[in-house]
Amino acid sequence: MTQVLIVDTHPDSKKQHVMSQGLVQCLENMPEVTTRLHQTLWSNDEASHANLQADVLIYFPPVHPKLGTLDLAQSKDILYAAAQANIGHAIVISSAEIYGPRPHNIGYLPETRPRTYSGKNAIAKQWIALEEIAESAFKKAKLTLLRPAPVLVPNGNTYFSRLLGGGLSVTLPGHDPLLQLLSPKDWVEAICLAIQKSAGGIYNVAPDGAIPLRKALKMARTRRLTAPKFLQGLVRRRPVDQLDFVRYAWTVSNQKIKTEWGFKPQHTSAEALCDFAKQQNGKPTLLPNSIDFDAYGLDKKYVEAYRRTLFPFLRYAYWRIEHTGIENIPSKGRAVLTGVHRGLMPLDAVITFLLVVTERHRYTRFLIHPTLIKFPFQFNFMTKLGGMIACQENADYVLERDEVLGMYPEGIHGAFTYYRDAYKLGKFGRDEYVKIALRNQAPIVPFVTAGTPEIFPIFAKLNWRWWKRFSLWPCFPIAPPFPFLPIPLPSKWHVQFLEPVHIEKQYGPEAADDPAIVKEISQDIQMRMQTALDDMVKRRKHIFWGSIFKETTA
Repeated sequence: MTQVLIVDTHPDSKKQHVMSQGLVQCLENMPEVTTRLHQTLWSNDEASHANLQADVLIYFPPVHPKLGTLDLAQSKDILYAAAQANIGHAIVISSAEIYGPRPHNIGYLPETRPRTYSGKNAIAKQWIALEEIAESAFKKAKLTLLRPAPVLVPNGNTYFSRLLGGGLSVTLPGHDPLLQLLSPKDWVEAICLAIQKSAGGIYNVAPDGAIPLRKALKMARTRRLTAPKFLQGLVRRRPVDQLDFVRYAWTVSNQKIKTEWGFKPQHTSAEALCDFAKQQNGKPTLLPNSIDFDAYGLDKKYVEAYRRTLFPFLRYAYWRIEHTGIENIPSKGRAVLTGVHRGLMPLDAVITFLLVVTERHRYTRFLIHPTLIKFPFQFNFMTKLGGMIACQENADYVLERDEVLGMYPEGIHGAFTYYRDAYKLGKFGRDEYVKIALRNQAPIVPFVTAGTPEIFPIFAKLNWRWWKRFSLWPCFPIAPPFPFLPIPLPSKWHVQFLEPVHIEKQYGPEAADDPAIVKEISQDIQMRMQTALDDMVKRRKHIFWGSIFKETTA
C-alpha cells in the first residue's frame, strides 16, 4: 500500500487549506493509498520534520500571505530532510508564475521553456530557486514538479484570491491580459494523477481556455481601480512585481499533462471563477452569454467599435484609402497574407486588418513584435485586434484553425527602412512565411501598400542603447513629425492584394524542409510584390492626393 505524506506549509493551511484537505478526501477514496497530513505551519523545528517517512511526498511550499514571497530556507530544510528519509517520489508544488510575465511571452508556454527566459520578476525567480532546491535534494529519487495556474481559494491570502475576492482591486491602466484560473477540483485531480502516473518531470496544470482580467473582475463583482505602476509602487505594501502578473499574459500550455497522464480539466477559467465567487460572496454569479473567450485576446466587440468610429474616418477622410484585389483573400479556409511593413507604427497592419474584416468578414491574425504590447493601451489595442507574438507555434495555431494569418517577412526592420529605400523590398528574413505556408498547406496572398512610408518618413537613425532596451525598437528614428508630434501625416494610401500563390497545389508539407524550394518560392513572391509596388509608385502623381487604380472600391 502506497503511503502518501502531504506537507502543507501554505499560509492558508491554518484555514484548512482547500488543497490539502480536498486532496486528503480524494486520496481516502483510493484504497491502495494511505494518506497523512503533516502541517509544519512555518516551523523550522527539526522535530516537526522527524516523521517524514513515506512512499510519496506532496509538498506545498510556504508562500508569504501578503508579499507572495517564498520561505526558501524552510523549503530547503524540509526537502533535504525528505530526501534523507529516502522518500521514493517527491511531488513539489511550484507555480506557473515561474514563467514570468513579459511582453515576449508567446502565450501558452510549454514546459520546455528555459527558466532563464522568465525575466527579472522577483516572484518568478523565487519559484525558480524552489525548483532548483528540489532538483538538488532529490537527485536520486523521482521528482515531479507541478506548475499550476492560479487556484482561487475562498477567503484566501494568495494574490489572485485577494484580487478577485475583494470589493475593490487596483490594476494597471491599458492592460487587460488573459488569465487562467484553475478549479480546485481539477487541481486535486492533477495531483492524484501525479501520484499514479508520473515518472518524474515538469508539468503545467491549467484549464482549457482563459479569461480577460476585466471580464474576470466583472464576473467576480469586484470594482476595478487603475493606477500606473510607479504610482502604486509609492503606496503599495505588497511587491510591485505582483502587478506584472496583471500586466502581460503568461498563459501556459496543458498539452503535456493531457497527453501523458490523460488529464481532462472539467472546468474552464470562467467556471472556476464563478464557483469561487459563489463561495466567496454567498451569491450566485451568472456566466456571461458567451464564455468562449478567444485564446489570445481577440475581442470582436472591440473591433466593431473601431470599425464603426475611427476606421471610417481614417479610410475615407484622413488617408483616403483605395484598394483593389481584396477578393483574392479567400472567403473561407486558411491563407497567409504577406505584406510590406512601412511607416514606423503598425498602422498599416491595423488598417489592413479592419479592411479585411469590413470587406471579407474575416479576422486576420497578424504576427507582431513584443514592442507592440510593451506599453499601456497599446497592449490592449494590439491584442484585442487579434495580434499574436510572432513565432512558429502561433502561426501554426492560426492556420490549423483555417484562419487567415498576417505576416510581414521583413520583420520589424521593414518598419524602420530609410525613406529613400522605402519602396525597395529588403531581405525576407529566413523565408519563414513560406515554410509556415508549406507546412500548413495554405496559399500565400501577397499585398503591397503605397503611402504608408510617408506617414513617418525616416531620414536618420540613432543607435541609442537605452532606447532600444526601453522600447525594444531596433533604433531611435528621426522621422518628422515624430517624435515631437507623433501624429502620422495624411498621405494617400493605395492597397493592392495580388493573386494568391497556391503553393499547396504544387508541393507537400515536406517541401518546407527543402531550402531550395523555399528560396525559389520566396524569390518569386518577392518579385511579384516588388513589380506591383514599382508600378503603383510609377503611376502615383502625388503622395497626398490622386488615384492610381482605374477601378476602385474605396
